[in-house]
Amino acid sequence: MNAKVITHPSWSTASFGDNPGTSPMELSALGEHLDLCRGAHGRLFALQCAAHTVQGFVATRFVTTLVVLALLIGLVSLVW
Repeated sequence: MNAKVITHPSWSTASFGDNPGTSPMELSALGEHLDLCRGAHGRLFALQCAAHTVQGFVATRFVTTLVVLALLIGLVSLVW
């Protein structure tokens, strides 16, 4: 079985061997994009991060969490 080996990169860039530069228009568009991203990460983003943290905590301690929930349900049913 013969395999063809490519020794040179098979991609090219738009800088044509020069150092890439950014234009003021590109920097402005990047700034607008970053402002939109920062605006999207408001209170709901913080809530989502907290939910992911709780989920990670519960997922790693699943059996213990089930036991604690069963004990709490049992205690509440005794009180009622």
